[in-house]
Amino acid sequence: MLRAVTDDDSAARDLLGEEARALLTRLHRIKPFALQEPMLPAAALSPAAQVAIERHLVHGRRDLRAHIEDFLAWLEGSVARRAAPRDLQRRFVQLRLRFNVVLSQFDLFSDAIAQRSEHETGVWLAGLDVVASDALRLPGSYFESPPIVCYLDRGPGGAIRRARTRLPGGGSNPVALIRVPRERMIGSGIASSLAHEVGHQGATLLELLASLRPALAGMQTTEANAPIWALWECWIGEVVADLWAVARVGVASTLGLIGVVSLPRSFVFHVDPGDPHPVPWIRVKLSCTIGQALYPHPQWERLARLWDSFYPLDASTSRLVPLLDDLQASLPALVDLLLEHRPPLLAGRTLGEALSGPERHPDALARLHREWRTDSSALRRTPPSLAFAVVGQARADGEMTPEEESQLLADLLTAWALEGAMARGREHSHRTRSPGFSDQLHSQGEMS
Repeated sequence: MLRAVTDDDSAARDLLGEEARALLTRLHRIKPFALQEPMLPAAALSPAAQVAIERHLVHGRRDLRAHIEDFLAWLEGSVARRAAPRDLQRRFVQLRLRFNVVLSQFDLFSDAIAQRSEHETGVWLAGLDVVASDALRLPGSYFESPPIVCYLDRGPGGAIRRARTRLPGGGSNPVALIRVPRERMIGSGIASSLAHEVGHQGATLLELLASLRPALAGMQTTEANAPIWALWECWIGEVVADLWAVARVGVASTLGLIGVVSLPRSFVFHVDPGDPHPVPWIRVKLSCTIGQALYPHPQWERLARLWDSFYPLDASTSRLVPLLDDLQASLPALVDLLLEHRPPLLAGRTLGEALSGPERHPDALARLHREWRTDSSALRRTPPSLAFAVVGQARADGEMTPEEESQLLADLLTAWALEGAMARGREHSHRTRSPGFSDQLHSQGEMS
């Protein structure tokens, strides 16, 4: 039996039709970032990052537009004319939720890109993009590195929304989006946060967690202290990121980590098996153990003793001492397992061999710093992540003041950003005519 159509049904269709058309008008006003974000050329995203973000958002807007148009067409059909208002409303609500997903993804990137128009900060962020890309890159071409976009936010620690992972509301993230603590701009501590977050992306690209978890599970069956190895399995994601950071920027990573986790004692000794981060106290000890294994030097033991003096084990931590002792005793075996691990994607190389290099040993970093002082061209030739390692080592050795560090890093970030902008300009002026960024947007119907 057909349902009778009432005036209320007609009013519901009219209202929801107008609301859907209103969504469509607002959707049309979402323009590509290239048309609305003013920034210096040196502060701009890399072409790969900009194209990847715009392409992702174009596809989202196109898909949403099709759904809105389908809804409007459906409202004019016989099925909708017989539907109850609540059924009409349910379909419209689903449509509006899709609209909000598109807006939330636009805002996700907009917040980061808008900072590129800030005086000085925008250029420094472009320089950090270069540093992060260099810290992710490994000799051997084991993976295709995604574009990286850095932005600043409050808080002591960094974060990453990894490329090729699911975005809120669906779809794959087109870039690695790294949040950098604003309070670390500008000092070598920023390298610690940056390299750690890059380590999360590298671990995903090399599928490290999938290959390390079985090894850690095996330790729980062969080692006497199985609960300790269960904890390391829980914490392995953060452990690998810390390994990546020490391997790429050396002691700057450990010093930066100390800066992040220097908190009241209740936090430093807080144990939460559900937290993916190791206990802060043992995390610093792990960083020193990794450093000593990769780049043997007395500085790592000195740092560990310094950390002990900041947070000594006393009566307030007596109930945790057995656990912390067991965790500390397991560090050499854990680090050996990590450095000798041979992930399938490394084609036979160990993780330690792939991540580290003799040029990042403390003595080599100190020599390079001395060379900088006599030969400015040596500074210009130094890869960005290695340059941060040199600066961090110089600070640790007392060879560079905080004031000198901040000025040098600001100059380096500006130079790397400018170099990237000039390279893009040269590429544009010398290449033969081929579809560029604006052409790609034209082809997708987004430019008028």
